[in-house]
Amino acid sequence: MGESVLIVCRRACLSYNPAAMRRVVVTGIGVVCPLGLGSRAFWEGLLAGRCGIRRIAGFDPSGLACQIGGEVPPYRIVDYVPKSYRKATKVMARDIELAVIAADDAFRDANLASKAYVDSPTIPSARFGCNIGAGLINTDLSELAAAFDTARRQDDPGAVDLVRWGRHGMEQLTPLWLLKYLPNMLACHVTIIHGLTGPSNTITCAEASSHLAIGEAFRTIQRGDADLAICGGAEAKVQPMSMLRHGLLKRLNESCNDRPDRAVLPFDPEARGTVLGDGAGLLILEEMGHAVERGARIYAEVAGFGVSQDTHSITQPSPDGRACAAALRLALREAGVGAEGLDLIVPNGLGIAAHDRAELAGYRAVLGQRLASVPMAVVKPRTGALSAGCGVDVAGAVLSIAHRKIPPAPNVPAASDGQALNVSPEPRDADVRVAVSSVYSVGGQNAALVFRAAG
Repeated sequence: MGESVLIVCRRACLSYNPAAMRRVVVTGIGVVCPLGLGSRAFWEGLLAGRCGIRRIAGFDPSGLACQIGGEVPPYRIVDYVPKSYRKATKVMARDIELAVIAADDAFRDANLASKAYVDSPTIPSARFGCNIGAGLINTDLSELAAAFDTARRQDDPGAVDLVRWGRHGMEQLTPLWLLKYLPNMLACHVTIIHGLTGPSNTITCAEASSHLAIGEAFRTIQRGDADLAICGGAEAKVQPMSMLRHGLLKRLNESCNDRPDRAVLPFDPEARGTVLGDGAGLLILEEMGHAVERGARIYAEVAGFGVSQDTHSITQPSPDGRACAAALRLALREAGVGAEGLDLIVPNGLGIAAHDRAELAGYRAVLGQRLASVPMAVVKPRTGALSAGCGVDVAGAVLSIAHRKIPPAPNVPAASDGQALNVSPEPRDADVRVAVSSVYSVGGQNAALVFRAAG
């Protein structure tokens, strides 16, 4: 049996031919982030240098050391789903809502008439996949308040009696409460709303979730298992439980509540931490021939995808950036792009000094002296760290190719750790032919995506 499996695996490896794989392009972009609702609002805000980070308004943050975050503008979720589906919004956590809104934006942007918009959709439902990355969906504390109050210990009101919790506390929760907090529910609601029955998956790898989901959708279309896919990720991080967790991990900037525009300082030795944000970034990927046949607008081609795992620590990347370098090297190799062919870098750039040094070391290991001349655009100083919503960074890379513009890199120094960086506080016109967006996560997952101008 073992020998047979080995023979099959060997044949599969020998038959793998990247040149024979189908080409995959981006035909739709959906974004929800602190800069606005929709990819157009995001792009305009990014070019204008607007900052979406401010004092938290969704709850009272006065008990927290970090009191700022990147919250999305107000919205009504019922405006983004069919009338027949509005009852289902009662079991949508904020993360799910962000994914649903971004999906609506992406479908409209790609000019795809799904089940959400027409009675007789023309999209190939069975050939339409869905890969949406998610994070740890944070519980709404107001929903748990009554349950915990019922479960207090009678001799110590400050403690919870687990027996009372099981017998009485959980009765205070609605029967469908758990459905709001399952990570797969992002893809679940999007596929139901739009009637997608192709390959579907959910990836929960913190900050790397979006890139990994896009990469899997890319592979699915490449090998012929689907013709289209909606992919990316969403997460709502501006929430008390999330803020507490990241505060305990010493990841947050707790000294810049009065200067939110200067809170996130990527690659700056003086950086004191990052700021959390809410966001979703989804792409419509499509087999190139299918896109051309239906006359779709093509933003860019997906040219390469690379992944790696950092085993240095659960919370800290390896200081030498080897895992970041491995993912980047694999993605560039698949794209057939050398250091001289890269026109834009959209890095993770969290503003956590040790993490940024490691990321920069990874880029230096792959690009060498060329790193000093490759333009860099950093999104997080204007949105905060969006975790599974890092698909917003990918959207920035794709839009840069499509519009031939490089967004500004606010708060990024001209040199870091002895390395010159090609950054500008203003947007720049440029013929961006090849762009890379890379990310690393708590837990060690690394991913890189390379996009190329179509044609």
